[in-house]
Amino acid sequence: MVRALDDAQPPADTVSLEHFNGLYEAKDDPWDVAVSWHNQRKYAVTVASLPRERYRRCYEPGASIGLLTRLLAARCDEVLAVDSVPAAVAQARETVKDLPHVRVECANLPAELPSSVFDLIVVGDLLYYFSAADLAAALDGFVQLLEPDGDLVSVHFRDRGNGGNYDGFQVSAALSAVEGLTRVVRHEDEWFVLDVFRRTVPV
Repeated sequence: MVRALDDAQPPADTVSLEHFNGLYEAKDDPWDVAVSWHNQRKYAVTVASLPRERYRRCYEPGASIGLLTRLLAARCDEVLAVDSVPAAVAQARETVKDLPHVRVECANLPAELPSSVFDLIVVGDLLYYFSAADLAAALDGFVQLLEPDGDLVSVHFRDRGNGGNYDGFQVSAALSAVEGLTRVVRHEDEWFVLDVFRRTVPV
């Protein structure tokens, strides 16, 4: 389906923590990331798209139950993974419990961003839940957290059937408009949109 930049807007209000808590109360893995081939493929493409063989410090907001976290840990010296849902954080900690260089914390974005800096940020299937104001705050915060020449990876679901919903297409467009980021990788298919942006080093 052909999309236009103005055919969808972010939600009027950021989707509530209560909503996500309810999803995890109803089902341990609300999006079937552990069993869905589409998600397994998406994670594999994400890791394969990392431009560098090794990163020092990775930040993964919206880590869910930690399956992508575990894959990222193989390429990074340190990983900080966060999610807003305590049940997801508990599962993610179990997923990576044998990896001492990975830390999983509870944080509600964009208000609770870390104070450290990172050379890799990976955010998946999160940003289209934010209101316009929270999306702008999150993107600004991510840029501030990203070291010069560091990489920001965004991978988000596409609304294949309906269109008109704020999805990976729109998130990609929002990121491409952020000052100080340059796209170095782009992948788009019927299921998701993936971009890797590099923080521009001022001359």
